[in-house]
Amino acid sequence: MRSAGPPPGTRVALAGVRYRHRGWNGEREDAARDALRALEALRQRAGEVPVVLVGHSMGGRAALRAAGHPLVGAVVGLAPWCPEGEPVGHLAGRRLVLLHGDRDRVTDPAGSLTLADRARAAGAQACHLVVPGGDHAMLRGAGTWHALTARLVAGLLRLGPLPPEVAGALTAPGTEGAR
Repeated sequence: MRSAGPPPGTRVALAGVRYRHRGWNGEREDAARDALRALEALRQRAGEVPVVLVGHSMGGRAALRAAGHPLVGAVVGLAPWCPEGEPVGHLAGRRLVLLHGDRDRVTDPAGSLTLADRARAAGAQACHLVVPGGDHAMLRGAGTWHALTARLVAGLLRLGPLPPEVAGALTAPGTEGAR
């Protein structure tokens, strides 16, 4: 089944971040810095527009770190790298959906769940979804990952409905979130 897409006349821009340096690089946090630079470039080009960041693995961590930027309203993290102690205070008021495959052996699925719980405690609307059979590369069930990500982004931009389990988790205060 094909998605209906955004309402007629709606303009949506997609952009990617090219990292200037390979890796996170400790305290330099190069990937997060590059994401913030891209957001500033977007603001210069498009003005004050709503942004949903999507990132996979280290890109998920970079998206979560950059989520404090004023344009960002939401983040979709795909098998994000969420090490213990990752800051969450800047996520207050943001909506987060973290997807993790239960067969991921590269980044810890429990790290996504813990970060979602901590972000919720800090004032974010956050949930964690498990992709059954999903691995880190998102190759197993690639269609599921792609379709769900597209639905999440459209829903988070309010251009379509969110999946029911996500909508419920993001609107119910004090809930545990979708698992």
